Amino acid sequence: MTLDTKDLKIVSVSANGQPARFSLGQKHSFKGTPLDITLPFDLSRGQHVIVEVNYETSPSASALQWLKPEQTAGKKQPYLFSQCQAHHCRSMVPCQDSPSIKHSYYAQVSVPKDLVVVMSAVRDGHEVDPQDSSRLIYRFRQPVPMPSYLIAIVVGALESREIGPRSRVWSEKEFVDKAAFEFSETETMLKTAEDLAGPYVWGQYDILVLPPSFPYGGMENPCLTFATPTLLVIAHEISHSWTGNLVTNKTWEHFWLNEGHTVYLERMIGRCMESEQFRQFKAMGGWKDLQDSVNTFGANNPLTNLVPSLQDVNPDDAFSSVPYEKGFALLYHLEELMGGPEVFMGFVKSYIQLFAYSSVTTEEWKNYLFTFFKDKVDVLNKVDWNAWMFTPGMPPVKPQYDTTLADACIALSQKWIKVKPKPGFVLVDSMFGLKPDALPLTRVKKMQEVYDLNACMNAEIRFRWLRLCVRSKWEEAVPMALKMATEQGRMKFTRPLFKEVFNFDKFRNEAVKVFLEHRAAMHPVTSGLVGKDLKVDGSNTASQ
Repeated sequence: MTLDTKDLKIVSVSANGQPARFSLGQKHSFKGTPLDITLPFDLSRGQHVIVEVNYETSPSASALQWLKPEQTAGKKQPYLFSQCQAHHCRSMVPCQDSPSIKHSYYAQVSVPKDLVVVMSAVRDGHEVDPQDSSRLIYRFRQPVPMPSYLIAIVVGALESREIGPRSRVWSEKEFVDKAAFEFSETETMLKTAEDLAGPYVWGQYDILVLPPSFPYGGMENPCLTFATPTLLVIAHEISHSWTGNLVTNKTWEHFWLNEGHTVYLERMIGRCMESEQFRQFKAMGGWKDLQDSVNTFGANNPLTNLVPSLQDVNPDDAFSSVPYEKGFALLYHLEELMGGPEVFMGFVKSYIQLFAYSSVTTEEWKNYLFTFFKDKVDVLNKVDWNAWMFTPGMPPVKPQYDTTLADACIALSQKWIKVKPKPGFVLVDSMFGLKPDALPLTRVKKMQEVYDLNACMNAEIRFRWLRLCVRSKWEEAVPMALKMATEQGRMKFTRPLFKEVFNFDKFRNEAVKVFLEHRAAMHPVTSGLVGKDLKVDGSNTASQ
């Protein structure tokens, strides 16, 4: 029996109570070390075996971030959180760490009694630790089979508030009431998603608001979505309960099956709760994000393929908006060809129900698409599948989105670019048509005068504004950009902000200096990728 491990110290292994021989194989740069276990007896088909591995994790485990009390909101208690996607679970638990394999799990966690544990599972009570009365044991069970990357644990001074019949929000007490208010629409979104995609099978849908250093906006751990204080909309993570968690990509090459369908479902929820124009507006923003990713990687980079080859590529290095937005663009294109949103959503729902509880490849998805639309095979055959799936750069077809909601933004941005600006009331957002490097510094300063964008604390707007300022060589914005890059750790914001300052020649060294000062407090995945962006010593890899 072979299990994945990474930086684990294996103390002993037993099978059905008998000691078992084990050895660790050769260490791989990012995959870690295989743990080979020889069972002490022959197995017959259907025989039940309990293999017990006694081990310790390393302080550098890439799945775990340990925060000192001063790194938390409350400043009194330490905090631990995990992030196992894509392949970091093996640094926390010896397992078959592949999305092609699904399992249920049960856990008991002992912690000091001032702390609370939550996991990506249903809470199953807690009691005083019989071996130490100053500690509590929390119990969890996850009866629905899921891939290892969705195992999650958080320990901290946590409180919770009820926000719906099957939902609570968890965080440190400093954030909990604000979080309860922010996520008050959760049940409405869950019900909308169930109408679209079928029943919600995970029982509880809780949300945990993490400290700001978490590297992603959200993480769809079953029963317990992780969110950062910068995450404004939970619809994407809710959608993952069907596409990703219930139907999972078989390997990370097929990541678009998780993310493209989730973005599609998320925007369908937006369509039901807001309007079709709202969905179109979001889709336009997504196309712009896709262009940014393609520009960053380079239009010929194979990592911009919808289905990239990840042979000896660390999945963390391939992470971008490509699987999300190129995936969405393909599904939207097919929706138009197959007869509109209602018709195509029928396929998506059927696909989810057919492949529920299993892991799939692009080939299996495509075969089912042709089966479901068997009367429209001639139309499907005209799709340039090779260009969509296996060709780098932008998709072969650009959808014609309805620009109604974007027109005001575009018109205003054009005014700022072309004419002498006058005060306006619509927020200019560099998402649409505005080339952030095209604005003279005087124009940017005038925008600050008119809109006072420096005072805006909405993370999405502040991020775009500070990028524009730094690109326009406004020196006063550099400290604000570096502050935002280090006060929160969401890679979507942190990496581009560091890169913008790094590309401003005068402040290149400052960007590196600030990164080195903050590196130790960053999540290991974030520090590894920012280190690569800033060309800091090669030893600073994501596995540090």
